[in-house]
Amino acid sequence: MRVLLHYDMDYTDMDDTGPGTDLDVVSCAEEDDERFAKLLPEAEVIWHVLRPLTAGDIARAPRLRLIQKLGTGVNTIDLDAAAERGVAVANMPGTNAQAVAETTLLLMLATLRRVVTFDARTREGRGWPADRALVGGELSGRTVGLLGGGQIAGLLRGMLEAIGATVLYTSRRPRPGDPSWRELDDLLRASDIVSVHIPLTGETHHLLDRDRLALLPPGAIVVNTARGAIIDESALVEALASGHLAGAGLDVFEREPVPAGNPLLSLGNVVVMPHVAWLTRETWDRYFTVAVENCRRLARGEDLLHRVR
Repeated sequence: MRVLLHYDMDYTDMDDTGPGTDLDVVSCAEEDDERFAKLLPEAEVIWHVLRPLTAGDIARAPRLRLIQKLGTGVNTIDLDAAAERGVAVANMPGTNAQAVAETTLLLMLATLRRVVTFDARTREGRGWPADRALVGGELSGRTVGLLGGGQIAGLLRGMLEAIGATVLYTSRRPRPGDPSWRELDDLLRASDIVSVHIPLTGETHHLLDRDRLALLPPGAIVVNTARGAIIDESALVEALASGHLAGAGLDVFEREPVPAGNPLLSLGNVVVMPHVAWLTRETWDRYFTVAVENCRRLARGEDLLHRVR
């Protein structure tokens, strides 16, 4: 079975893929469109990461049977085009949850403690004494509002509560008997830090717009490791530049890769990463385990794990 891994990553053959499921895995860097186009005609399965998979791509892959998202969000896949061609789409919820939760905690702490600024000053020989404007804050005693109630938010909640933070959350439905659930606007009004853990849909696009960001208390911090377009970036820039928000920790952006001219990159109170919250060796191991299992199931005509379409 020809598998196209659309990412510059080595694949280590799993020990037990089952009879009849020998995998011929070829990889292609996401930015190498020429090589990707050459490999598409022979691909039976695409292991997809982030570079959008368009209707045109799918049309150039006549043997394609499965698009396997390595991760959870399928907003970068043309689902309608896949359905029209009869191509199955599957994802793998939860496989990157530990890495994303840990990175979210990292961004909260890095923003509160001005890590990027201190790193630059230290390298310039100006690390001590610290400017009085650079006095940081602690997570303990703060209220953190989580947008979402899934596995990532659940893992993060445990970490935050262990540190001493108060955690609130919002989701479509509250957990029975959990008093920490709030309506979105009430959660924003109560949160010193708000962290985004929901998928990007038509309903959640620019969910945190100018009006909702204004609900946050002065000096609040915004962290996003989900999808960039859930936050209106222009409104976020305004709130940060005005001083209403004290900072932001961002792993995702409305346009990716984030262009050098994005005004968020010029703000000293913003900590940024290039959509790599998930990127650990352990995550890749979990990705490959699920991806190989679904190839085995595809070969045997069995139901796929976590089929989306």
